[in-house]
Amino acid sequence: LQIERHDNCAYDYLEIRDGTNENSPLIGHFCGYDKPEDIRSTSNTLWMKFVSDGTVNKAGFAANFFKDKDECSKDNGGCQHECINTVGSYVCQCRNGFVLHENKHDCKEAECEQKIHSPNGIITSPNWPDKYPSRKECTWEIIATPGQRVKLTFNEFEIEQHQECAYDHLEVFDGESEKSPILGRLCGNKIPDPLIATGNKMFLRFISDASVQRKGFQATHSTECGGRLKAETKPKDLYSHAQFGDNNYPVQADCDWLLVAERSYRVELMFQTFEVEEEADCGYDYVELFDGHDKTAVRLGRFCGSG
Repeated sequence: LQIERHDNCAYDYLEIRDGTNENSPLIGHFCGYDKPEDIRSTSNTLWMKFVSDGTVNKAGFAANFFKDKDECSKDNGGCQHECINTVGSYVCQCRNGFVLHENKHDCKEAECEQKIHSPNGIITSPNWPDKYPSRKECTWEIIATPGQRVKLTFNEFEIEQHQECAYDHLEVFDGESEKSPILGRLCGNKIPDPLIATGNKMFLRFISDASVQRKGFQATHSTECGGRLKAETKPKDLYSHAQFGDNNYPVQADCDWLLVAERSYRVELMFQTFEVEEEADCGYDYVELFDGHDKTAVRLGRFCGSG
């Protein structure tokens, strides 16, 4: 995909809809240079339109298309919980709190500990969307790309109400374990505000007692660039974006990192890879470095290009 890039794809673009015409449900407008994820229609038709204006021209796009049977459309593919259609096949998937049985179709209760390394995804209470079970303790350790902060956004929330959340509750910690600083202890029916860690790790612990059960919660974990990082004698990694190595950095990024060492030490920054849009004065995309963190900070330089 090489189509003139614009924030809203307002100039040149590829439009794809799930159906037979321009009034069908929109799948997306695409432009720029990041190859879209594979696209699947929900029926036997897919509608595409390519538009170019009178100015900038690029290479365009090349795509493969083929038909693929939806095995999940009949009897849920034989899956007990969820059936996920894949190219040429399908897989069964279990709700949170369960794992797939050896027969690859049924589900059984799982240990309630998860380690998550993906840049984004969904976290739910056990047995979601049904009521969570009693006497349960579940944990999630989220580890994002170094240099990114973990963000947790709640979509639905219903946990037994108590003024101090002493019964059923969800605790969120700013770090890798329950020994890290706490970001919140949550219960009740009100959807909490988003929570953002100061670094690339977040730890969640959900506890239910023996009495009242509710629906639980569904939350989205994602990343935000920037944050405060501690410099130590052992080098640490810092990446421009969460999908470094897999995709180019996103448009409209605005990231601030504060690198702090102990007193009497200096901070040294060594670039291992550098590829930022090149322009004579680095007026478009750039990395700017400052010696300090307040109004007295001295600018060390503005950098772009490849090196």
